[in-house]
Amino acid sequence: MARALLRTALRRSLDQVKYVTPVEVSGADDAVARVYQQVERDFGMLAPPVALHSPAPGALAACWMMLRESQMADGKVQRGVKEAVATAVSAGNSCPYCVMVHSATLQSLLGSAASTAVSAGRLDAIADPEVRAIAEWARRSASRQESQSQDAPFAKEQTPEIAGVAVAFQYLNRMVNIFLDGSPLPPTVPALARGSVLRVLGWFTAASARATLQPGASLDLLPAAPLPPDLWWAAGHPEVAEAFARASAAIDAAGREHVPASVQAAVRSRLADWDGRPLGPSRSWVEDEVLALPAGERAAGRLALLTALASFQVDQQVIDAFRREQAGDEALIASTSWASMAAARQVGSWLRIS
Repeated sequence: MARALLRTALRRSLDQVKYVTPVEVSGADDAVARVYQQVERDFGMLAPPVALHSPAPGALAACWMMLRESQMADGKVQRGVKEAVATAVSAGNSCPYCVMVHSATLQSLLGSAASTAVSAGRLDAIADPEVRAIAEWARRSASRQESQSQDAPFAKEQTPEIAGVAVAFQYLNRMVNIFLDGSPLPPTVPALARGSVLRVLGWFTAASARATLQPGASLDLLPAAPLPPDLWWAAGHPEVAEAFARASAAIDAAGREHVPASVQAAVRSRLADWDGRPLGPSRSWVEDEVLALPAGERAAGRLALLTALASFQVDQQVIDAFRREQAGDEALIASTSWASMAAARQVGSWLRIS
């Protein structure tokens, strides 16, 4: 029964995306189709967190490239450790969707005790000292103070993969918090069956996690670009460095097209003083900040600032106001992608690697 429910849930997974309409497989142009083919081949399904980017093909390729080359491709770090990093970062960002997906995979790879400990934030209960130390590092990496005061508990040659997963999920958590609900399972799955279906999902994703994936296979989706200085941690791993360089260039290009310069400046200024903690719970802080923007750019500023600093506060009202300034799904994805990447790169710049 659980397998049948999972198959149904996977077929309907794109229906879970909010605010935008993902490109259908049958109607995808070449740029989107190439990404979709890789996602289905390497991940085993068209994952909604990736597919939600499809109205903006550059952001779609960028998201997939960062995820594949840091987390999924073969390298110097075991996939179970990478899943622990993804789960710990997602738990720290209060992204229940990503926690459910990656803790389910973690359970299949490292066991239920480790999965429960990471997803619940009880990291001292992880039996394996290596996994425990890296998960603790990942959970603290979003705090400027804690990140800069801790040495990395892993070898230098493992840095690009582990830091890459952490930065990729700083990006992805923000997009998922906005465009997906809190569970990868649609509400049609009965409550009594949800635990079983999640376990089957873990087996399903773990099967793809155990596959051998050649590094660099996604790089031809975007043109070459130089590695920005704030992505220094990726140097030393050609495929991860290329992935993040190309992805950041594509997202920056989309930002130049859709995010006003005044909004970009406001986000960068706020991030420069940010300590890593989400702002809120009210939105009063952002209303004060957008008053400094031109009247016709305040909705874009509100969306970008909330995406970067408190993605859980983005709701229908914020989206509707943005659409009155900029219509179309591409503008919405490009704007949130740019702001999510700005925050993720800021977190990555804090990392202290010995």
